[in-house]
Amino acid sequence: MVIENIKNGESEDNARPSPNPIQKQSTSENFWLNLGLNFIIPSLILMKGGQWFNLQPSSALIIALFFPLSYGISDFIFRRKYNFLSILGFISILLTGGIGLLKIDKDWIAIKEAAIPSIIGLAILISLKTPYPLVRTLIYNENIINIATVEWEIKVRNNLQSFTRLLYNITVLLAFSFLLSAILNFTLAKILINSESGTEAFNEEIGRMTLLSYPIIVVPCTVITLIAFWKILSGLKKLSGLNLDEILRISLEEK
Repeated sequence: MVIENIKNGESEDNARPSPNPIQKQSTSENFWLNLGLNFIIPSLILMKGGQWFNLQPSSALIIALFFPLSYGISDFIFRRKYNFLSILGFISILLTGGIGLLKIDKDWIAIKEAAIPSIIGLAILISLKTPYPLVRTLIYNENIINIATVEWEIKVRNNLQSFTRLLYNITVLLAFSFLLSAILNFTLAKILINSESGTEAFNEEIGRMTLLSYPIIVVPCTVITLIAFWKILSGLKKLSGLNLDEILRISLEEK
């Protein structure tokens, strides 16, 4: 935890860190482009590539994999940063493609779909024991929260123990969202994937599963994440005595 030390003899007004707005990135991520290249277009190619373009199942799968892969590479080149979701999407598509191309038993799809969010959830919990807890990357980070000011106020109010407990509770809630995702992923795959890998029907089922994952999986997990964000903001307000305008970086940028 990085909390500013307060020099002896300084008044609160002098010791309190001055918030500096974060500079906006020169190139922001386009949500619809992200959604289209990573999910919608690959799903349509998997489901309709054989009918529309007379593609063999292996060719359709390779072309579908090209879109999220190229998006991840271009995202890194133009935005100059690693994108956690892009890396996760690349791994997921790569594993799915491997199962299809190598014609591995279809049951491995359900295992793969459950394994990735389970690993992430476990990593979030384990990271609590490290100097770099993932909750700071996902929610409590400098892009969202004015950490220096918030942690200074928490320290002068002797609320460090309560602050640590707050981050722990938020971390558990985030880990639960990934556990829920794992359960829903596994269930959806078992219901929809009935054809052997490497076939056109298998590709169609993979595409259908990808599209349905949004309303069935992403929405409830997003709701839990929003609840976690609301809880951490409420906790920070209580522990620091600051209002949301002082806590959130976006408010500082708008000023």
